[in-house]
Amino acid sequence: MLLTVGRIGRAHGVLGEATIEVRTDLPEERFFAGSVLVTDPVFHGPLTIKSVRNHNGTLLLGFEGITDRNGVEKLRDTILKAEVDIEADALDEDDFHVLQLIDCVVVTESGEKIGIVTEVIPLPGQDLLAVTGPSGEILFPFVREIVPIVDIKNKLITVIPPEGLIDVPQ
Repeated sequence: MLLTVGRIGRAHGVLGEATIEVRTDLPEERFFAGSVLVTDPVFHGPLTIKSVRNHNGTLLLGFEGITDRNGVEKLRDTILKAEVDIEADALDEDDFHVLQLIDCVVVTESGEKIGIVTEVIPLPGQDLLAVTGPSGEILFPFVREIVPIVDIKNKLITVIPPEGLIDVPQ
């Protein structure tokens, strides 16, 4: 499946390197010399990575055929996409692709249906699961204490809502 893995930011230096806003948990698997990335808009790509380096915590990429600052500036805000197998076994049991969580049914420990996951909102501390049900949208912090069971195979997520978050009988 083609997934967004980054966005090209501003140019860095004069030799055609671009800062990258990383949108993947595995940048080393997506950004390496020789990797070919699909772009959005499509007419900017595909782009083949020529060089990869970290500069003070910022990922810098050089692309084949882009040799100066002006070339990078033309690509600014271009979305980078890579082919990702979302069904592949995760390295950690708590790793999920956003698309695996969307449309999962959310229930309490007692089996009361709360709703369906409609969005995963990334935040610096933890992600939030946006769950839409009969009473509207509820945001659940995606942490083990509140979301102890995620069954991707059966598209079922069990939650332990903090007191006052929802009005579903426990």
